[in-house]
Order: sequence, then C-alpha cells, then structure tokens
Amino acid sequence: MIEAPHFSAAGARLKTPFALPTDMFDGTVHEPVIYQAVNAFRANQRVGLAATKTRGEVSGGGKKPWKQKGTGRARQGTTRAPHWRGGGVAFAPTPRDYRTGIPKKVRQLARKSALNARAADGLLTVVERLEFETPKTKQMTALLGKLGLEGRKVLVLTHGINSAAYLSARNLPRAGVLPYTDASAYDILWADVLVVEQGALGAQAPATAEAAVPRPRKN
Repeated sequence: MIEAPHFSAAGARLKTPFALPTDMFDGTVHEPVIYQAVNAFRANQRVGLAATKTRGEVSGGGKKPWKQKGTGRARQGTTRAPHWRGGGVAFAPTPRDYRTGIPKKVRQLARKSALNARAADGLLTVVERLEFETPKTKQMTALLGKLGLEGRKVLVLTHGINSAAYLSARNLPRAGVLPYTDASAYDILWADVLVVEQGALGAQAPATAEAAVPRPRKN
C-alpha cells in the first residue's frame, strides 16, 4: 500500500498519512507506455503550418539567364533553382497534420503509471478539500506555502470542476488546476508535485453545469 502526506483544508499536516486506493496506485510504472503517451500528446499540440515554395511555385525564371555555351560561366537553366537567390527551396516543408492516436487502454495505463511514479517518489500530496468561496490568487499561494510547495511546479487535481480553484491559480506561472479525471500522463509529468483533493480519490463526482476548465499552460 502506497501512502501520501495528508493535509487539512487549512493546510495543516495530519498525523495519519493517506492510504492511496490500491486499484489505481499499485506501484505499476510502465515507462515505454509513458513515453508513447507523452510523444503522442506533444505531437498533437503541433500546428503543422510550416510552408515554403518549391522551384515550381516561385514566380519568374522562364528564360535561361544566359546562353548555354560561349560565356565561360557554368550553364544555368533558370534563376528559380534552389541555389539562386530568390529561388525555390529544395525539399520544402508543406502543411501537414502531426496528430497521432493511441489506444484507450494504453492511454489509461500511461496515466496510471505517471500517478504511480509521482506517488512512489513522494511527490503526491492529498488535501481534504479545497475551500475557495471566491477566486483569490492569494489564497492559492498561501495554501501552497503551507504545503511547502511554494516555487515548485504544482498541479492541483480537484474533485470535479472547481472554477474558484482554477481561477485562483490562473495567474501563477508554475501552478495549474485540473479535474482529477481530466489529467493526462503529460499533465501529471509536467508538474514536479501533485496536490490531489481527497474526494477525487474516492467516488468520482459528476461534472457540474459550470463552464469547462481550460488546461494549464505548459512552460
């Protein structure tokens, strides 16, 4: 059984560590699957709009620069060749789609492995609940300070959608907030430390009717 530090909603450390559920935290760390999931995630973020013109797409060059023989210079057929200034690009990049997919079970195993890796290294902390009545960056900063995580890259995983917690961390460049069920393997590995709301590790709460929470920025 893997245990994690347990804190109250006020940020006070509790004497008894939190026993992580064995169905998710069983010590499994499958590195090849993590590698595959992270590569797929990063490939799916690429826009793929790089484009330059080949020699067949640039304008001009219909006439030979000079005659074939008798000038003493190397023969040239067009000024649009790649070695001419203003010519086309050899092997020019064209817009393409970099998106790639992986099976659902592989994605789930990668997420489970990432959570287990963070828990095994002692980089997962459990908080009883996040009580943010109104969005306040100061409240999130104070909580992270009490947890001893100030200045580190922290991902807070909430029990369902918590807009107040998300807005409280939005201005912090090294912190992000996501619902526990929405965090991917990349999101988990992006952060140095995970802070998980206790309710998220039990029965999953249904999403509320609030607006969807965007993903945190990846620096």
